[in-house]
Amino acid sequence: MQLLEFEKPAAELERELEKLRTKSASQNIDLSDEISIMETKLAETRAGIYKNLTPWQRVQIARHTNRPFMLDYVSLAFTDFCELHGDRHIGDDASMPGGFARIGGHRVVIIGHQKGRDTKENLKRNFGSAHPEGYRKAMRLMKTAEKFGLPVITLIDTPGAFPGIGAEERNIAEAIAFNLREMMLLKVPVIAIVLGEGGSGGALGIGVADRVIMMENAYYSVISPEGCAAILWKHRKHAPEAAEAMKLVAPDLMKLGLIDDVIDEPTGGAHHDHQATADAFRDKVISHIEQLSALSTEQLLNERYAKFRNFGEWQGR
Repeated sequence: MQLLEFEKPAAELERELEKLRTKSASQNIDLSDEISIMETKLAETRAGIYKNLTPWQRVQIARHTNRPFMLDYVSLAFTDFCELHGDRHIGDDASMPGGFARIGGHRVVIIGHQKGRDTKENLKRNFGSAHPEGYRKAMRLMKTAEKFGLPVITLIDTPGAFPGIGAEERNIAEAIAFNLREMMLLKVPVIAIVLGEGGSGGALGIGVADRVIMMENAYYSVISPEGCAAILWKHRKHAPEAAEAMKLVAPDLMKLGLIDDVIDEPTGGAHHDHQATADAFRDKVISHIEQLSALSTEQLLNERYAKFRNFGEWQGR
């Protein structure tokens, strides 16, 4: 598993603990006291590391290649997934899968960004950066959800929409802008969850929702810390400072009122326990579906409008 720099002290203790266990088993020596002390020290070290994560460290966790991706959540938290393909204009976009599913007895339409874990899959999924047809497919599925009265669940995990020439030729900006407008008008509950990276318009293209939720170690921002550092400090090495200043992680965004809820991750991050993370995800999503389903269509639309209208409102004289 990929080891992040700040995780190395805990990893070293894990190696020492494993050596003690191996020695105890192979030489038939009672080292239970030493093992117990080492286990306590390891637990305290882990707790200390993950309790005091900096924004930059959370960004690193958000990008971890072993974190559960969109389709991992689909398999672990949802049932009866039936994928739908194509935007009915250009083609299908493998970086934005979606379809019908069930979660806790609720029928929903689920859409999200999907990354890859190896070169072959990343090429297929375009590193989680969707093309215009991905956003048009997403809107087609949302309109289908509206037709059948199904809640829409969107899973955000992208560094940004694909910035290539082909995407520009097929009007990526218009595709995202169209989604922003139409998602405000959907007459069914919409829940967006930021799984890892929530980058720029690529995230917003499926992020206009009644409830915007973030995983504990995700980030949501108009630009990456490296991009911000390159603009302000002319060098990417200042990315940690940029991450601190930008208030892009879940605890900061919750304080600012820009998101509605946070899903706790297991100690060490979601990549350490996919099933426990998916269980927490499922419980939170079901809770919000039930809250939103109790509202009338008029209430739903009015509250959605008020939510976004209040963002950035000046409270001074």
